[in-house]
Amino acid sequence: MLSEKSAGTIRATLPAVGAAIGTITTNFYDRLFTAHPELLRDLFNRGNQATGEQQRALAGSIAAFAGALVDHPGTRPDTLLSRIAHKHASLGVTREQYTVVHTHLFAAIADVLGEAVTEEVAAAWDEVYWLMANALIALEERLCAQAGTGTTLRDHVVVARRAETDEVTTFLVRPADGTPPPPFRPGQYVSVQVELPDGARQIRQYTLSGEPADALQFSVKRTPGTPGGAPGGEVSHHLHDRVREGDVLRVGAPFGDVVLADGDGPLLLASAGIGCTPMAAMLGRLAAEGSPRPVTVVHADRSPDSHAFRDALERQVAALPAATAHVWYERPGADRPTGPTVRTGHADLAGLPLEPGTTAYLCGPLPFLRAMRTQLLERGVPAADIHYEVFGPDLWLGQD
Repeated sequence: MLSEKSAGTIRATLPAVGAAIGTITTNFYDRLFTAHPELLRDLFNRGNQATGEQQRALAGSIAAFAGALVDHPGTRPDTLLSRIAHKHASLGVTREQYTVVHTHLFAAIADVLGEAVTEEVAAAWDEVYWLMANALIALEERLCAQAGTGTTLRDHVVVARRAETDEVTTFLVRPADGTPPPPFRPGQYVSVQVELPDGARQIRQYTLSGEPADALQFSVKRTPGTPGGAPGGEVSHHLHDRVREGDVLRVGAPFGDVVLADGDGPLLLASAGIGCTPMAAMLGRLAAEGSPRPVTVVHADRSPDSHAFRDALERQVAALPAATAHVWYERPGADRPTGPTVRTGHADLAGLPLEPGTTAYLCGPLPFLRAMRTQLLERGVPAADIHYEVFGPDLWLGQD
């Protein structure tokens, strides 16, 4: 809980800090990577640093946490903390790194805000930082203990790979030491570390897209660059072009808090593009169990050719007694005589029945998530029953 004195200072300075948070975080990362270049080389996503997405995500989480402390005293933003803690535990973030971040973050705050950072202001924001940091440290250590590992990355052998589409490849990996792969909940992800040609050991997180016997399965979309804009995904290109059966990857334990909950209530699984991967795992688990739950599947994609797991979707829905699927393609092409109902354009829930008590899981680009969430709220689905996953830095944190 934030002290009453600090709460007043945070409330008074939050607008100024919020207005400058983008500049502060850019300054912070410059300082951090100058002092610790190994963090950019081996931990932080270099592509997201180049586009500024990581800075915006950090800014959003800090501002959201500070705002929650002053707007809802006596409570803690557990959803925000849980989402960050799972990502940090998956990456292997350590307790000591929080002290390193503190040093360079507060130097950046002082540099950007100058004389406005009085001793009282510095002390108040220091309290906010350590409230957030200590909560995350405790959560992350608990998650790692539950996963049975302090260091989450271990050698895994690639036992198979297959092309889902021209852009999406699925990898099956097995622990190199012969132990069985860890259990996971549908919707979780693993960290995958590769060594790139320049020696960098970059880490990315990929959703587990199925559960074959004795292996972990994750699927990777080749991330293209944009002319004069974002660089191409160096790890996704490396996995597609260089990693073959028999190669060894460093893979972490499963983490993630947007997971299929137990129960018998109705479900909506809505995805766009590569956001279909957690839904494939959820549908696979439901089909394997022969679940009687009412399930409505919604998916949007560019075309049938770009729709990963389309065949699996048809099989899984057919195996469920109370499931229906609805697919939207921007370029539909020739439709199949059987399978999901196919429409042209962007996904729209307006014409679909939603049973009372529906729990919704969403995954895809931010515009898709916002559109789906807005439609669900308008149709009376409580916000607490709408769960989402963002691939990449979560720029939506604190904006729900």
